[in-house]
Parts: sequence; C-alpha cells; structure tokens
Amino acid sequence: MTESAVMFAKDNAPRFVEELKALLRIPSVSTDPAHAADTRRAAEFVAAELRRIGMENVRLIETSTPELILAYGVGPGLVVPARNGHPLVYADYLHAAPVKGRPAPTALLYAHYDVQPPDPLDEWKSPPFEPTERDGNIYARGAVDDKGQLWIHMKALESLFAANGGKLPVNVRVLIEGEEEVGGEGIAAFVREHPEQLAAEVALVSDSEMFAPDLPTLCVGLRGMIYTEIEARGARTDLHSGMYGGAAPNPFVALAQIIASLKDESGKILIPGFYDKVAKPSADELKAWKALPFDEEHYRETEVGSTVLTGEPGYSVLERTWARPTLDVHGMPGGFIGAGAKTVIPARAVAKVSMRLVPDQAPAETFALYKSYVESLCPKGITLEVRLIHSGDAIVVSTDNPYVRAATSAMHDVFGKDTVFIRSGGSIPIVGDFIRELGIPSILMGFGLPDDNLHAPNEKFLLANFHRGIESIIRFLENVGAS
Repeated sequence: MTESAVMFAKDNAPRFVEELKALLRIPSVSTDPAHAADTRRAAEFVAAELRRIGMENVRLIETSTPELILAYGVGPGLVVPARNGHPLVYADYLHAAPVKGRPAPTALLYAHYDVQPPDPLDEWKSPPFEPTERDGNIYARGAVDDKGQLWIHMKALESLFAANGGKLPVNVRVLIEGEEEVGGEGIAAFVREHPEQLAAEVALVSDSEMFAPDLPTLCVGLRGMIYTEIEARGARTDLHSGMYGGAAPNPFVALAQIIASLKDESGKILIPGFYDKVAKPSADELKAWKALPFDEEHYRETEVGSTVLTGEPGYSVLERTWARPTLDVHGMPGGFIGAGAKTVIPARAVAKVSMRLVPDQAPAETFALYKSYVESLCPKGITLEVRLIHSGDAIVVSTDNPYVRAATSAMHDVFGKDTVFIRSGGSIPIVGDFIRELGIPSILMGFGLPDDNLHAPNEKFLLANFHRGIESIIRFLENVGAS
C-alpha cells in the first residue's frame, strides 16, 4: 500500500498545491478580531476537506479563552470573563485492522490553521494572502507556519485512503486548532477536560523545521514560554510635558528603567533565582550539536541579518537558542506615536515581555520570580500591574521509542540520509499538554527551513519539502501501523 499511496501523491501533486493555495488565501489571523469570520472560514475549509477525503466524526469544537490568567494584586487562579475562541477541528478514523493479533495503534495528528498578522505589509514582495510561486517556493502568510504543514497531513491521509480502498493502516485522530498563535488556551482546556476523546499512542506534530536543506530532522526539545504585560500608570490623565514635566511621573521612563534592570550588558537575566532550575543538555547532545552543519557567520548574515550576534558568553549559538532561557521585549504601546510632535506625558504605558524557558523551569514559578522582581523596581509615583498572558512548559522527548524509529525510517526512505536530532528555540505548548494530560510522546516531524521567514514578511515553503513531507508521513503512518 505504501508505494501505491506515494504514487497517488505524486500523480496528484499539482492539485495538492492548488488546494493549499485556496487555504492560504483565507486570512485566518487569530490575533485580530477583524478576522474572526475568516478564521472560522479556515476551520470550516479544513473540516470540509477532512470529510471529503474519508475521515469520520468531523466536527468543529467551540472554545472560549480567558482574557487574563493572573493579575497584579490578585492571587493565582483568577479567571476573568472569557471571550469566544476560534474552533478546534476534530476528526477520526478508528477501523484499522489489528496488527499481529493486537489492536492497531492510534496516531493523533496535530496542526493549526491560524496565522500571524502579515505586518509590515510594505516588506512583502507579493501580497501575503495571494500565494505566489517563485524559485520553487510558495510565498504566503501561513505557507510554512502552519497551513502548508497542516496540508501535508491532509494529503498523506487522502493518499493512504485512495491506495487502500478507503482504509488506513493505523487508527487516526486529527485535532487542529485556530489559536496556536495566541497561546492555545482553548485546545489546552479541551485536552485537559476530554482526554478520553483523544486516546492515542503517539502524537504527530508538523510545526517545526529541518536543520538544513535535504537533512531529515526530528525536533526532540522545545523551550517553554511565559508571555507577560507590564502596565505602568502615573497621572490620572495625559499631561502637557511643558507644564508638568519635572513634576509628573512618566510611565514610559518607568518602563525603560525597569526593562533596563532585567538584563545586564552580556545578556544575563538579573531576576533573582531565575537560573536556579535550569537543566543543562547532556554531553551526548552537546557533542551531536557540534557535529551539525552550522556556519555561525552565515547564520548571522543570512538568518539574523545583524552586525553581531549577542547573548550569554560561554555558550555556542545553538546552546543559546536551544537550551538557555531568554528574556525579550516585543513592544511598548502607549503615548503618542503619530507623525509630527505631541509633547505629552502619557498616563499609561505597557511593555510586552516574554521569557523562553528550558527544562526544569516551571512557568508559574518563573512568573512569580519575575513579577516580584519587577514590582521591586517600581519607581516613585508609578503603580504597576504585571500580567501573565499565556504560558507553556519546556519539553525534551526521548528518542528511545518505536515511533521515533518509525519516523527516522520513513525519512531515510525519502531523503536517503540519516535523521539528525535537534532542539528548537521556539515553543509549541500543546506538546507539553499531550505529555502531561494524555501521557503520550510527540513526534515533531517538520519540513520547514531556517530561512522560511515564519512570523516575518515573505514567509515561504519549499515545494519540494511540501511533497517530501507528504511521502514521509505516508511512510511514517504505514510504519506505525505495521509495528
């Protein structure tokens, strides 16, 4: 059945790309309320395709998401009125034939249909929601993160159904979310409250990248995350800086002083106790990372595009981005930002600050340390509110399980090379939920490339990897079904 499914995928490759383009044209920006209808339309598009290819029990699952998890001055557990979330898409096929006298295993396939905002629009060479092919790539917002990789799953399932008379070699559950880019609280609640509806032996997640072109890769580690807001308030209302400057507290200056105290010049985070529970990578991992084809100067010039790389001294770039915690500032909305001049002392200013965490750093404990330290830095005349927006655990997946072997065998057949194991500096919170709530490992088999510009203008997906991804997942599901 494997070769027949692979042949079906190859014969239908142009159609698969055109279908992907139709999905990419839907501006499912989950962070923007103006695109709420578009985001639902993307969910309905995916659900309709699941029904068409032969999946069963297809449905949308409505979600709601707390606007605020924890607030300054209120103890843990505060849940404020929820907003309507973007729906989950669920489907299953649970009729696979027994294997060697045992029930067939079940694979849970995860992806997300929501995308990041496309800004800044003037940096796109082609419109972000009009997919365009150039130089063997498809360019669009969501091309690689994650609609292209979502569609890999869909087309692998369709090819297997077509090659085996409407049957699959393994039981499959599909769970696709529309809030990955805004924290994923809706899917986390569903996994926590309904684990019986997601019973499986392994989860397959394609929301990651290969280390280098033509190098099959499994990601076995993800950093965790806490995303926060610091709100500073001074006067009751905005004030004229000529009349009140020198007497009125300035929330922007307060935030600047606080932020400057969070890290030193070398990149070390100054929050007391922050590094107390940082698990180090093993000697074998470090040795394997040193053997990877990594050119630091190419990374600096091509991927980062800066004059120099920064970060903690004494650690390699891969260690700093995969296995060390970080703290970054993402925006400081407030005050006057229009053209021209307005001499205003704002009454309120906000800083958006996140931390990437590594194994053994618990998000709740780390947030408590951060919150306490920020409050201790509060300047005179300022009141602060420190908010946790969303969080996720860091994870490391063991490579000693049959599903990793099924994945490496599948990718070796497609790429003709041995798989490398890496970590990622990014965060996929649902992977921790699958481990914690379902007790199953996740296989992070992604087909993006480091220069695919996810979350940036001119996001792309190499079409060769799109097609090789379909074949890899066909072979992976066949291997799992035969194990």
